[in-house]
Amino acid sequence: MTVETTAPLLRMVWPDEVADIDLESLQGLWSVEQYLALTQQTHRLIEFTDGVIEALPIPTEKHRAISLFLLLSLLAFVRPRGGVVFYAPLRLEVRPGMFREPDLLLLVHGDDPRRQNEYWLGADLVVEVVSPDQPGRDIDEKPRDYAEAGIPEYWIVNPLNDTITVLALAGKAYVEHGIFHRGERAVSKLLDGFGVDVDEVFSS
Repeated sequence: MTVETTAPLLRMVWPDEVADIDLESLQGLWSVEQYLALTQQTHRLIEFTDGVIEALPIPTEKHRAISLFLLLSLLAFVRPRGGVVFYAPLRLEVRPGMFREPDLLLLVHGDDPRRQNEYWLGADLVVEVVSPDQPGRDIDEKPRDYAEAGIPEYWIVNPLNDTITVLALAGKAYVEHGIFHRGERAVSKLLDGFGVDVDEVFSS
């Protein structure tokens, strides 16, 4: 099968129907253009790596409540300082041929040229709320991806053990800025003065 044979499929994809496509037979054949076209036709979160697409599970209410709390907290902090925060779905290009869909993306400066309408070309801080289906995706894989993208700070918000891990980029890899538990306040290294109470995050 050639890449061109996937084009008619893209015209047939409508919201809620992504899961019905035989994605396995097409893996490794998707182009960036086809990936972008597919994600414009569905509300599902879909990530892309070198021709392979992965449809992520729809976030639960708890997942959304946590990300909403963090969105509002970050927005209140960075907007007066000229920054911007957005939430999924919003594609982030990690490198040519790789796109991720973080729960939250932040730029310290709203006029940063990496802020593009179709997808962002980078970010200063990203947040992922760990999904129970594949926790290793957010805990083990995404740090490598976001470090490769040169993102200075990555927050792993884990409702499976009520911890917030803040990773700071040091060279080409992340180091732990802190692992914060209930009863503690998770603080950013990048955003001087920003922090959230862990209890409030997981009680939201």
